[in-house]
Amino acid sequence: MAKEFNVPPVVFPSGGNPGPQQRRLPTAPFQPPKSSNPSIPFMSFDVGSAAASTSFSTPQFASTTIGGGSTGFEDEPPLLEELGINTKQIYQKTLSILNPFRVKSDLHEDADLSGPFIFLMAFGLFQLLAGKLHFGIILGWVIMASLFLYVVFNMLAGRNGNLDLYRCVSLIGYCMLPIVILSAISLFLPGGLVIKVVTGVFVIWSTRVCTRLVVELASCGDEHRGLIAYACFLIYMLFSLLVIF
Repeated sequence: MAKEFNVPPVVFPSGGNPGPQQRRLPTAPFQPPKSSNPSIPFMSFDVGSAAASTSFSTPQFASTTIGGGSTGFEDEPPLLEELGINTKQIYQKTLSILNPFRVKSDLHEDADLSGPFIFLMAFGLFQLLAGKLHFGIILGWVIMASLFLYVVFNMLAGRNGNLDLYRCVSLIGYCMLPIVILSAISLFLPGGLVIKVVTGVFVIWSTRVCTRLVVELASCGDEHRGLIAYACFLIYMLFSLLVIF
């Protein structure tokens, strides 16, 4: 049994079929309105004009004002200076160590650890080229040697001793330069008697420079020059054993 559906009658306005003039004409697709502001090219959706009118300018950074004065990036100190690393001072100290007969002790009044760290890393690198991994041993021995020199000197000087541990580390590290040179030369020297004689020369070099710096920078050091020289000799002889063996 078929179902019946009630269909409402179709009513035309003119009482007949719609004519051609009454049909709805298709409209054009939606077009976004043109922007009235020519400085914003992306609002006009015109790719050609936007590409032609768009230009990128160099960003301008405003300078910060601190305490009434303007400071920009050009007035900022160098990064090494902010980290406390004075490359010119390290270079001058290195040159003073290279001449064991004319050591300028006034350059070492301002102690630092940047130069000693560079020398210790160079020493470990040359040892690594020789097939020896001694980075941890070198750093550990430097700390122990600095403690040894600090205790020995302050026991000799008593209450008048003014040699602090930081200065001990700085002096021992800078005076490691002859041992670093020795480790570089030992890569090309044969073993046996030759390397032992060369090692003795460089150990005496380091001992002389370190003894003179400690005596001139610390008070009451001239009275115990012999004992200080013996302590420095033991320290650098210990480091030279890493090169020989």
